[in-house]
Amino acid sequence: MHPSPSAETTRPWDPSFRCCTFPSAVAASSHGVYIIPVTDRESPLNASVLLFDFGGTLDADGLPWARRFHTAYVAVGGALDFAAFEPVYQASDVALAALPEIRRLGFRAAIEAQVRCLLPLLPDTPQLARESERLVKAVHQPAVRIVARNRPILERLQQDYRLGIISNFTGNLKPCLDELGLSPLFAVASDSTVLGIEKPDPRIFHATLDALGASPADAWMVGDNFEADIRPALRLGLRACWMAPPERTAAADAPPHARVASLPEFERVLA
Repeated sequence: MHPSPSAETTRPWDPSFRCCTFPSAVAASSHGVYIIPVTDRESPLNASVLLFDFGGTLDADGLPWARRFHTAYVAVGGALDFAAFEPVYQASDVALAALPEIRRLGFRAAIEAQVRCLLPLLPDTPQLARESERLVKAVHQPAVRIVARNRPILERLQQDYRLGIISNFTGNLKPCLDELGLSPLFAVASDSTVLGIEKPDPRIFHATLDALGASPADAWMVGDNFEADIRPALRLGLRACWMAPPERTAAADAPPHARVASLPEFERVLA
């Protein structure tokens, strides 16, 4: 649920407007019990900041939006395989980002809007015309369940770290976080469309760290997109944790510090 890089969606960076900030909250604290290393590098001990991608990382276990929409599409009778579906989904991303009301849309409303953008672009639209609500639910409900599971973990992490989000999003990250009850947990939330820069551009990482008063050496980056989240984080000197299903293969030239399949596993990495 974010625009693909293009001249229309990537504006010049405005250094006077860095990030959206939200108030802090306090909750109980506990830690996990094991680490999932993927390299022999020394375990990081002094991190004070945790940065997260949003879509696919906090609302899913390493699965990007396109994959989740395709699963839902097939579940309601869609016939395209993922290779054929993905470019159609990307076109719907562009249409979603162009909606005049996009910056006001919360999480469910944004999914509903994406379904409205997606259905007319599909070759099997006539068969799926009556299935829009089922499609919305098939995307929305699993995401809400995972957010509900992850929220207590983020509350615990907030006791010991400053939390931030860096997301390639459509300008409505804040209302989505508000709706999901996540806004109070993050000191900074950087929305690529609001900032006019998107990952993997290093400026969005620097802007977020600057807003937190932190340096790359102080921070972890956790994300599901290797090229947008992990590779640029490593280049900048952050510790990087890749969230991905076991069947996905990491790039051999940029091993992350840790690999996990879900946020609960990342909590154990920090223990």
